[in-house]
Amino acid sequence: MKIYRLRDRAHQTRMATSEDGKNFFALAGDFMCGEIKITNERIEVLELLAPLDPKTIFCIGLNYRKHAEETGAKIPEHPVVFLKSPTAVQDPERPIVLPRHLRSDQVDFEAELAIVIGYECKNVSRANALDYVLGYTIANDVSARDWQKTWGGSQWCRGKTFDTFCPVGPAFVTASSVKDPDNLAITSRVNGVTMQQSNTRDMIFSVAEIVEFLSGSTTLLPNTLILTGTPEGVGMGRQPPVYLQPGDVVEIEIEGIGILRNPVVEEQLPSTEEIL
Repeated sequence: MKIYRLRDRAHQTRMATSEDGKNFFALAGDFMCGEIKITNERIEVLELLAPLDPKTIFCIGLNYRKHAEETGAKIPEHPVVFLKSPTAVQDPERPIVLPRHLRSDQVDFEAELAIVIGYECKNVSRANALDYVLGYTIANDVSARDWQKTWGGSQWCRGKTFDTFCPVGPAFVTASSVKDPDNLAITSRVNGVTMQQSNTRDMIFSVAEIVEFLSGSTTLLPNTLILTGTPEGVGMGRQPPVYLQPGDVVEIEIEGIGILRNPVVEEQLPSTEEIL
């Protein structure tokens, strides 16, 4: 089942499902208990929202073998972990905003499968890890490479957690509907041109291994979002590099989940007169 979070014509936030992405029907029940049902109430959609409002966003870096190769990095022994602020989340079809106050001219795209944790867990085994996954969605780990690599104080968070740097959606697919999250085609396009084209089977650490590792001595709460890494083909790895520009449109597609689409704009700063 595909589950959407949306704003209806009365400006209320609702949860719904749709088979065609056009006709939406309200859902009732408790998502975290797995007790949900489709109602007969058809919803008129004002806009789609990110499919969840995450408490925490964990991200895994260098998790595709070919991406590690294109960046010249060694294959990691353990998952490389960083975090994004929940304020970085952006809705489908809403813009990725290029920073201009803390300016970046090297904003990159990263197609990623994202895990939605549905149940509180800690110290889970790899064998049981998928029992705590509510579903999967699409994310774009937008990254300001200059802040990530040069000006970020030797860590990645500054370059990866600007506002709008975590588009998510358009839906999440329940875990029972995904036969094998470690074997899904994943693609990114910029202005219709394919940039990344891979499969999650190239991941160094599987979905179960990631959940096992992140839950080690650490409580994962419901509505935790986990980005699982990006394949080769990012803008930074190209010759010459390809970074996002105002007017671009980024699409990320994952097999069985859908297409996440976001335009790109510049951050608008107040004029000197407005400041005075």
